[in-house]
Amino acid sequence: MGAGIKEIKNRINSVQSTQQITKAMELVASSKMRKAKDRALASRPYFNTMYETVKDIATNTRGVRDVFLKQREVKNRCYIVIAGDRGLAGGYNSNIFKLTTAHMDGRQEKVIALGKKSVEFFSKKGYDLLVSQDNVENCDYEKTLEIANTAMDLYKKGEVDEVYISYTEFVSPLVQRPKLIKILPLVFEKDDTEVKSKEEGRKARVQYLPSPEAVLSYIIPKYVSGIIYDGVIESFASEQSARRNAMKSASDNADEMLSTLELSYNRARQSSITQEITEIVGGVEALK
Repeated sequence: MGAGIKEIKNRINSVQSTQQITKAMELVASSKMRKAKDRALASRPYFNTMYETVKDIATNTRGVRDVFLKQREVKNRCYIVIAGDRGLAGGYNSNIFKLTTAHMDGRQEKVIALGKKSVEFFSKKGYDLLVSQDNVENCDYEKTLEIANTAMDLYKKGEVDEVYISYTEFVSPLVQRPKLIKILPLVFEKDDTEVKSKEEGRKARVQYLPSPEAVLSYIIPKYVSGIIYDGVIESFASEQSARRNAMKSASDNADEMLSTLELSYNRARQSSITQEITEIVGGVEALK
């Protein structure tokens, strides 16, 4: 019985030590998540403005031509895959890898990997890694601009015919959604905003100087790098949220395990005390 009590006590100590680690990681992830969430929310207006500007030029300007607007036969693709720097974040990393590889449909496409886990995954699988960026947290706008220029050069040279980005969209601290979008060539579909504008009044046309093509050639690199940078920020916020949720769940499970173990310990201890009392009483009765 003494061995059983000691074993339960050792398990309680082990679970308590693990719980201290998970709670500490939860606090760190919560702190980083709040800062990353603010960055993600602050970057969205910039991205939306860039998107609307490029879309307006591409869809509402007649005769505009640009190499990034021209679609061609798809032979090779490039995927910019943003994952985490560390694990212990639930299904955060595996979800983005499943989404990306499913879209590749078994082909060994070119990959630009951002995040240590992304680099490890695609290098082990034998993919053609064009760029490897181990640290998502320190991936600033200048680095994303370099990545955007690399992807655009590949597209202009004809080495790839489509460029996609895979990242995790930050919806809320409890919800993160893996997402894959095509960034090259630029494809925009007209929505019903023109119909609404006709009902409200004729929409004023914007005149782009010196020409729509010049404005487009200037703004497209910033637009593509903006998408990548937004993906980095959204992914980092999602990673911290996923890790926070995973560590909170682990801490809650540890609480339940401790309750069960403490109950078992008390029962075993009570049983041991009862047995000792019974032995003492039995010895006293034998002496009479």
